[in-house]
Amino acid sequence: MSNAFVRPEEPTAADAVEAIGEELGVFDDWMDRYQYIIELGRKLPAFPEAWMDDAHRVPGCQSRVWMEATRAEDGALYLAGTSDAAIVSGLIALLLRVYSGRQPEEILGTDPVFLKDLGLLEALSTNRGNGIAAMARKVREVAALQAA
Repeated sequence: MSNAFVRPEEPTAADAVEAIGEELGVFDDWMDRYQYIIELGRKLPAFPEAWMDDAHRVPGCQSRVWMEATRAEDGALYLAGTSDAAIVSGLIALLLRVYSGRQPEEILGTDPVFLKDLGLLEALSTNRGNGIAAMARKVREVAALQAA
């Protein structure tokens, strides 16, 4: 499996959502949170240039976003992604932390409403909010295909 795919840090998607909430809660204002999210994006594994094509592009995003998925032998779905915008790469990092390395059923059982619960959607521009929703939909579509 390529090194581009994100390995899970927490044992479950729910644990990842909780950890992200705690980390964002450390910061008093959104400017500090944005900086933290941008830093997460910079730590994403390198995304192969060969994947930066229309076949990997996520529609519905204002900036350019590319994602790839692969299924491991144990059935877990591993995800890779990147964007040409720093804040969007950080949002990808948050999504992949929650969803990558999980079984398709766990991905489908983890509603992306956590993005709203963490205050991320309200803090973003409408276009960015729509973009992260499009990325979450893409991840769930891939998981649904794998679960079928």
